[in-house]
Amino acid sequence: MTAGMNELEVTGRARTHVIELEHPQCVLHYEAVASFLAMRDAAAEEGIQLAACSSFRDFDTQLAIWNAKWRGERPLYDRAGKPIERAALEDAQAVEAILTWSSLPGGSRHHWGSDIDVIDLAALPPGYRVELLPAEYAPTGIFGRLSAWLEANMHRFGFFRPYRTDRGGVSPEPWHLSYAPVSQPALESLSLSLLRATLEASDIAGKPHVLARLPEIYTRFLLAIDPPHSG
Repeated sequence: MTAGMNELEVTGRARTHVIELEHPQCVLHYEAVASFLAMRDAAAEEGIQLAACSSFRDFDTQLAIWNAKWRGERPLYDRAGKPIERAALEDAQAVEAILTWSSLPGGSRHHWGSDIDVIDLAALPPGYRVELLPAEYAPTGIFGRLSAWLEANMHRFGFFRPYRTDRGGVSPEPWHLSYAPVSQPALESLSLSLLRATLEASDIAGKPHVLARLPEIYTRFLLAIDPPHSG
């Protein structure tokens, strides 16, 4: 069982629970490091160069992502991964659109250092720009082989896909892995009241719309995940 994170760590306002790795370059919860490196080594034996294109993100980084999407400075996508224009959305619709692919600051699993977005560097042709869209992880996609390997092997190392299927909240993210021994206790520690207090004290864009829907958001987008060993 992982040591419990405090309120600042759970909401991404501290980084005392994570350490930075150089090879591969990423920032992880100290209890997830050995398992991730073991999984990377096992994948390498199959010719897969497992790498994290996103790992720990603090509150301010997640806030910047959210606010940029709110202002239309970063792309928004519908549930099928197709681009949608921010200018065409009412503010309440924008909240929904952002949450489909990005977490609330304070409510991101990436705050915990347990969750990573993974790619296969060995599969990348020169100049390819990774988009982290489902088509890339489909059987015929550029990361199709990686996806199949993860499905067969990630559980051995304590990892699972929290957004494996569509549960009406976050759109399926086959690239998103979570280290269960850390993330499960962290989710239990992130109460609705803690999330609300964190957001009330923040400069999140669209704050009135977010706070008005927070109980629903908490249930649909934080709690509605695929459990470990599902599928």
